[in-house]
Order: sequence, then structure tokens, then C-alpha cells
Amino acid sequence: MPEGDTVYRTAATLSVLTGKSLVRGDLRHPRLSTVDLSGRVVVGVRTVGKHLFVRFDRDLSLRNHLGMDGAWQVYPARGRWRRPAFQARAVLVTAEQQAIGFNLHEMALVPTDEEDRLVAHLGPDLLDPTWGPSHVDEAVARLTAEPEREIGLALLDQRVMAGVGNVYKAEICYLLGVSPWTPVSGVDARLAVELSRKLLDHNKMSVDRNTTGEQAKDRQLWVYGRRRGGCLRCGGRVVAGVQGSDVHERVAYFCPHCQPGPAA
Repeated sequence: MPEGDTVYRTAATLSVLTGKSLVRGDLRHPRLSTVDLSGRVVVGVRTVGKHLFVRFDRDLSLRNHLGMDGAWQVYPARGRWRRPAFQARAVLVTAEQQAIGFNLHEMALVPTDEEDRLVAHLGPDLLDPTWGPSHVDEAVARLTAEPEREIGLALLDQRVMAGVGNVYKAEICYLLGVSPWTPVSGVDARLAVELSRKLLDHNKMSVDRNTTGEQAKDRQLWVYGRRRGGCLRCGGRVVAGVQGSDVHERVAYFCPHCQPGPAA
């Protein structure tokens, strides 16, 4: 699942359309297939957690979510797509570029002034450009509302704070020095929020995520995906357990030596 930094970077890529008029605007979705956006001017792109809004003139926004396999790609106006055409869900073309949304989810056209209502259920957006103490306080309050909840599950809950995905969950728990199954009550909640913001903000414009500060490709993450390489700090075995159930089931990486506490 793309995390908040990926969606933020996607919006930055799409911002090349800002101020430009569409010569073609097709939405390949059953409810939107008759919509023609040609002639509309792109006035901006906004993200809230993992949700992305492409804004057009005359108070209209395209809401979409990347889901597990969605992506936006920008090409020259006559460039060849790198993904098959049957995956295209949105085709936005200007005189200079074409932005293609592949395998997009939750597509809807909404009045721009209704965007906030559609994401009102989310917690504070970790990449909100106005992030400040009030956002931290709200996120801490939401995180500690269920003190017996496993910290790994709480971090992934977009209603607590928006943007953390499975990679950051693993790395945040590691930096907190606790296993993902530790109850929220056993964690410094304010530090958890501050780490979440710091890591996403640091990586928001980088393709290769880095939570360690080291530049070598195999040393950029502490534990996520490191079952073969081991914990970057102690060299011990990294364990991958299962956390959550049904649609919320995720792999949870952790180092039993550096992260004491409950396990799967």
C-alpha cells in the first residue's frame, strides 16, 4: 500500500499540470465514463494522508486513492505509456504532457469545497504543510484513546493520523524500542507522533525511503524487509510476524533483541 510520502510525491509530479488547460480528460470508471474534462484548467493538486485530489477550475475535484497497485505517471504529450492501456483509469492531457492514472481507487468527482468533508474521518495529516503543535496534540489524543490497542495497529489506523503505512510502522516501532504488539499504554505516544511526522517529512520527495541516515542501499531501513540481512544495529535475526486480521492483516517486522515486548 503506498504510504503518505508516496502520495505526496505523486501530487508533486502531477503539479506540472497546474495552470494548464486539458485538451483531453477521460475518466474510465463506470460512474464517470461519460464525463468530459476537456477545456478544464488544472488549478492544483492536494493530498490528505493517502488520498489525492486533482483540482480543476469551476469548483471541481477528482478524488482518488492509489490503493495497493495504483499510480499516476506523467509523459510527454505523445509519449508511450509504460503500463498497459486497460489499467488506465484517468487520462488528463494538456498540449505538453499527459498524466495517466493507472488502477486508481475511490474515484469520484466532487465540488472542491467538499474535499474536507470526504476526509473528515481521518486523523491529522502527517504531511500537512501547516503542521504544528495542535496537530501533534490531536494525534496524541487519538493515539492514546485506546491504551490497550497494539501500537502497530494504532499507527496504521488512518483515523489516528494519516499517512503511516507498513514500512513506517515497522521503523517507528523499532525507533521506539518496542515490538509492534506492545500496547499503546507502554509507548511514549508523543514521541511516536513526532517520529511519524519526522520520517514521512524527511522522505516525502525521495523515491528510496531512508530511516537510518545511511546512504548505502542495503542500510537505509532498520528492520523492514531485513529477514535475510538482520537488524542493522545489532545484527540479530529480524522476525516477520502477522499482525491484524482479515483486510487489516499485515506483516510486522521487528528485532526481538532491540524491541522487547509482546510478539505475535
